[in-house]
Amino acid sequence: MISRRYLPSMPSLLALEAVDRTGSASAAAAELNLTQGAISRQLQAFEAQIGVALIQRENHRLRLTPAAQDYCREIRRALQALSQASLTLRANPEGGALNLAILPAFGMHWLAPRLADFAARHPEVTVNLSTRLRPFDFANSHFDAAIHYGRQDWPGAAYLPLLQEDLIAVASPALLKAPLQRADDIISYPLLQLESRTGDWGRWLAHHGQPHQRPAAMLFDQFATMTQAAIHGLGAALIPRFLIEPDLASGRLVPAFGPAIQSLGSYYLVWPKDRPERSPLTSFRSWLGGQIAA
Repeated sequence: MISRRYLPSMPSLLALEAVDRTGSASAAAAELNLTQGAISRQLQAFEAQIGVALIQRENHRLRLTPAAQDYCREIRRALQALSQASLTLRANPEGGALNLAILPAFGMHWLAPRLADFAARHPEVTVNLSTRLRPFDFANSHFDAAIHYGRQDWPGAAYLPLLQEDLIAVASPALLKAPLQRADDIISYPLLQLESRTGDWGRWLAHHGQPHQRPAAMLFDQFATMTQAAIHGLGAALIPRFLIEPDLASGRLVPAFGPAIQSLGSYYLVWPKDRPERSPLTSFRSWLGGQIAA
């Protein structure tokens, strides 16, 4: 049961958060469409309710105490969570929403083409997708689960293995007139790589008998951008085969040398171990397991 004694009113919370964020009572009043006097009264009522000074008044200016600034960071997270919950309710008034953080390339090329099947099997669940490129703290987010690439190193997470990557060296046929004769011939071409996987070209060369090399390469933060750069002749790239099957089939990209190599990481569905599992996540995880086994 939530104790109401120390639960401030929404107007008081909004007033305190706005003063902290905007830096003044006048700016907070303008944002909330209130008078400065109304802002002051909300803050005074807030202080009286919790019995702690939140504001330092200096020369007719309001300034939050250090403790109040820390408190505002917690308030802001709570308000964001409340706002997200309201959006979820509005989008799916029957309940059953799943908030999923995805990696853009995996989401576009592997997950999205399969989601219609999940929707047909589970019409009671609405899947909301948002992009996140790196691990985050589930406790400070609205996400129920995430698609993760790498190792099983996400703190406090449970894992469902999804996919192991096969990396293939490719280039535009306009750049690569013929397949390379030796693996290290690739170094004579401009190279492209992800900023999160700067060792891939060195591993690829070592796999093909050319160890102890770490060639320089242009960096990208996403596969989609790097793939387009390779298609338009900017350089050779190491890209998971499942992301570029249509480009290989159409001839927009051609293999540079040798077979694909396995990446060091894998794709996983991850979710917080310490949070009670909701039925939408259970349904989604079971469906994903079936997709992997198929």
